[in-house]
Amino acid sequence: MKRRQFLKVAGAGVAASAVAAPAIAQANPEIKWRLASSFPKPLDTIYGGAEVFAKQLSDITDGKFQVQVFAGGEIVPALQVLDATSNGTIEACHTVSYYYVGKDPTFAIAASVPFGLNARMQNAWMSGGDGIEAWNEFFKKFGVNALPLGNTGTQMGGWFRKEIKTVNDLKGLKMRIGGIAGQVLAKLGVVPQQIAGGEIYQALERGTIDAAEWVGPYDDEKLGFAKVAPYYYYPGFWEGGPTTHAFFNLEKFNALPKHYQAAVRNAAAYANTWMQARYDVLNPQALRRLVANKVQLRPFSNEILDASFKATNELWAEISAKNADFKKYIDMMQNFRNEQYLWWQVAEYGFDSYMIRARRNAG
Repeated sequence: MKRRQFLKVAGAGVAASAVAAPAIAQANPEIKWRLASSFPKPLDTIYGGAEVFAKQLSDITDGKFQVQVFAGGEIVPALQVLDATSNGTIEACHTVSYYYVGKDPTFAIAASVPFGLNARMQNAWMSGGDGIEAWNEFFKKFGVNALPLGNTGTQMGGWFRKEIKTVNDLKGLKMRIGGIAGQVLAKLGVVPQQIAGGEIYQALERGTIDAAEWVGPYDDEKLGFAKVAPYYYYPGFWEGGPTTHAFFNLEKFNALPKHYQAAVRNAAAYANTWMQARYDVLNPQALRRLVANKVQLRPFSNEILDASFKATNELWAEISAKNADFKKYIDMMQNFRNEQYLWWQVAEYGFDSYMIRARRNAG
């Protein structure tokens, strides 16, 4: 190639790269968001879901999209993070939607309601079905949209200062229990209290409350509830598979480049899987330690479960008669649940129930 022709071609290549570089930079802007959690840092799994999300998002975008995670109370009170996201004070939050039944009881259904879906079903509804798309139609009324960001699996029924054998034992009991589940138990005489996770131990210790539910053995052990309430009940029938969500300010999310929106969705899906898996690994170990340290593990009686199931269905009918959104989503959830149990009672339950018996018989 002649020298003059080579220089002409080379010059064209330099010019092209000079045009392309700013275009690439513009397509991949540097973005910094703040995300407020409802959970305290010591709960490294439920709080950690947001940190896993932030790291994964940074990795996907080559460090261009940074999300700084704040624990409950650091920049926003733990139970007000949704409001701060909705009004644009922060860009995102990580919370459980049933904390916000005071705005609308429909919020509870997106996370977990008594005798609702287990974790696998909840994830199927949110991710494999049309759940999250349907829910974002509701959430946009509050200026946010959401993605599933973690599930704890079926939770425990909580810590009690005294044994709870009958429905009569529940009457007058002051219990920390969030959202709509508290309304169900109120029908049985419980006095529900909504208290942030970081404040539960002190309330139990001082006798401000008589009982408290939180998550499960791993988190509950960390919070030390066994020191102040010796009876540990199961199952947490009000939370068969509670989904935590990342909520995003709708305007700010919609302003993201499309590939950044896709990156957010992928990072959330990764964190969602991570949280459930981590709890499944850690809960058995923690439960074994708690029982070894003389925690009194107790099942709720069938009398309590049956009365709670009846109270739940009564509450759904009462709320549905006054709230069209609630009726729409509770019907949607129950229809999905009923279809799922057609399958679960055949294969999943058959396999699990046999394996539990076989393990016991094998000694």
